[in-house]
Amino acid sequence: MLLTPAITQAADQGTKNQAGQFDYYVLALSWSPSWCALEGDAKGSEQCDANRDHGWILHGLWPQYHQGWPSYCQSAKAPPSRRQTREMADIMGTPGLAWHQWKKHGTCSGLSATDYFALSRQAYSQLVRPVALRRLTQEVTLPARLIEQAFLQDNQDLEPDMLTVTCRSGYIQEARICLSKALQPVPCGRDVVRDCKLDQAVFPPIR
Repeated sequence: MLLTPAITQAADQGTKNQAGQFDYYVLALSWSPSWCALEGDAKGSEQCDANRDHGWILHGLWPQYHQGWPSYCQSAKAPPSRRQTREMADIMGTPGLAWHQWKKHGTCSGLSATDYFALSRQAYSQLVRPVALRRLTQEVTLPARLIEQAFLQDNQDLEPDMLTVTCRSGYIQEARICLSKALQPVPCGRDVVRDCKLDQAVFPPIR
């Protein structure tokens, strides 16, 4: 017997936002100098201190459906301690970002906070972040597609449909890479692909 559309929709909704129920991950990397120029400096964020030497920081590891994504899932796992979030600041910029990412995305992974942060660090570490972009000494404008090309060149297992580069207010904002649950590159869903089309995107250097 076929399910009616209403019953099918209800069944689909029943699987949404359940911890551990998702299809793949999005590894989101934020270009810290852009975030600082647009927002962080005004907030006095410690992430923007030149002594931190931040380039591509880990924005988050996001569980994703083939269409849409879960967030703020009910989880029986204990939240991370202050020590755990503080220990993620070296690649995430601030403990506050680590805490927020756990609440919004980590709870949907089905993992403990310890395992989620460990997996996030593994995903971040295994991706080669283009060294050439760290060598810039002054702000430049460039086609956003060059950022994508730099990641593809330095990560031979990536294909163009496995990552996207986003912009915000004219600045290069993020590189987002789609990964399986085993952290292998996979094609991104349509709702993830938000390729920036700017030919004159601002790309500030590391401080």
